[in-house]
Amino acid sequence: MSARALPASLYADTARPAVPTPELRGETRVGTVLIGGGFTALSAALHLAEAGHAVAVLEAAEPGWGASGRNGGQVNPGLKALPSEVARHFGPERGARLAAAAWNAPDLVFDLIARHGIDCAAARGGTLRAATAASQLPALRRLAEECAARGGDVAWLDAAQIAARTGTSRYRAALLDRRGGQVNPLALARGLARAAIAHGAAIHGGSRALSVRRAGAGWRVGTQRGAVLADRVVFATNGYADRLWDRLRRTVVPVSSAIIATAPLPAEARARILAGREVLYELGAITTYYRIDDAGRLLIGGRSSLGDRAGPHAFPGLRRQALALWPFLRGVAWTHGWNGHVAVTPDHYPHWHEPMPGIIACLGYNGRGVAMATLLGREVARRALGAGTEDILLPPGPIRPIPCHAAWPLGVTAGILHGRLADALARRWPPGPGA
Repeated sequence: MSARALPASLYADTARPAVPTPELRGETRVGTVLIGGGFTALSAALHLAEAGHAVAVLEAAEPGWGASGRNGGQVNPGLKALPSEVARHFGPERGARLAAAAWNAPDLVFDLIARHGIDCAAARGGTLRAATAASQLPALRRLAEECAARGGDVAWLDAAQIAARTGTSRYRAALLDRRGGQVNPLALARGLARAAIAHGAAIHGGSRALSVRRAGAGWRVGTQRGAVLADRVVFATNGYADRLWDRLRRTVVPVSSAIIATAPLPAEARARILAGREVLYELGAITTYYRIDDAGRLLIGGRSSLGDRAGPHAFPGLRRQALALWPFLRGVAWTHGWNGHVAVTPDHYPHWHEPMPGIIACLGYNGRGVAMATLLGREVARRALGAGTEDILLPPGPIRPIPCHAAWPLGVTAGILHGRLADALARRWPPGPGA
């Protein structure tokens, strides 16, 4: 079975070539087998292999094929909820640990990049959370205060300061969190795979897991031409979970996000938009995000149609949005466009499941997967190496399929329309002096 072709993208055109990941043939035995080849599985495989643990990864296509190799490349700190809300949700001790780990998760990503010499256009210019409406300012101010109180390297930028950094007057204010940064995510995924293999992990591309069943005290995961016998199985499929474990698939909603990229910008434009290599995402119901890469290209992303699409003209709405933000970009060449699925959970937290001994599932990063999936991949490794459930960051929770999950495409479309309307109304309130 040949692996599915890697979707066309700027990342595919610029990342270092992938390390060979041959299809699984025959039967092998390991301590842990990971289903999926994104950041969760690759981080877990690397951490396990470094500890001398026998580990295999089964990926239907190739490492980084899904959201891990298609996302916006933003290495953002934190969760959707405020640190204080995380502590209330998970309890004062565990919640505080989770919040601290989540807001400092970029440290792990950039440490792995440095330690393993991963060539992925990494830069740590910080993350900008930008308010597009006055109604967003109180919560953003509270986040700034909570991050500062917990030792975060953050700064508040008023409207003039954020305009100077972004080249647009769209924003009311922004929070700069200097822990954030950016990468070519496909190159990072390939680098993690290369490092894991160098430490002894087995990574098999073109090897979709087709069955999981008991085998003595452990488990047998079957593919088209082989099988892995393991003490434990980890499902790390995120927004690309399939019907192999249908109840798990129905616990998250796959939401499509698209990105378009320009050719390298002229020097005068490059100097006006995020010249410090910051990354930015807008607050609001429908998130727009953007950054400037190492070659001076603008990458801007947001919600998209659900089907796979590609090419510089595939997402005209994003192009219109970019020109509304920066009219001086009119005439700049757009060279790439692509999309993919992120996994959204109803409570906006990642989910960890252990429904029976030897089975783990970890998924649902809500658009923060570069840092959080890498972090929770490390937690998967810690659990496999013997850490108790009370010692890992997320407590195991029950598997609760989302009601009427089959209707999610209609729900997502309606949610996007409602969110766009709500964001537009919020930006118009309070009205200006001439209203």
